[in-house]
Amino acid sequence: MSSAHSSDRSTALDFASAVRVIGATLHRMGFAAPVFRSPPRIVGVDRSIRRRTSEGASASAVVAVRVKDRPWPAVVADLVEGAVAVHSLLSPEADRVRAALWAELEPLCAVSATTDRRVA
Repeated sequence: MSSAHSSDRSTALDFASAVRVIGATLHRMGFAAPVFRSPPRIVGVDRSIRRRTSEGASASAVVAVRVKDRPWPAVVADLVEGAVAVHSLLSPEADRVRAALWAELEPLCAVSATTDRRVA
């Protein structure tokens, strides 16, 4: 297995782990988790948010984050901010949600502090 392929897989697994942590934390706090995907459909952006509505169903949102060629903490920051933005949270509630998400995500970010987690 090539190192680029291994790195891509590792990053995809880390992305999935971070999304699971964010979803679980939001649910514990009484919020619905948005859908997360990568990369954004809009070329040249690091994060995009698309709100969806359908008849007979509640509104949902898709947070898309670019992972490739970015430091892992920047990716996680965009996931956190996307989760806050889809709920249109304002201080102090936004600060509480942000703090709770970062507290849960810290172990995933601590690993990257010793390695460069950019994906080629």
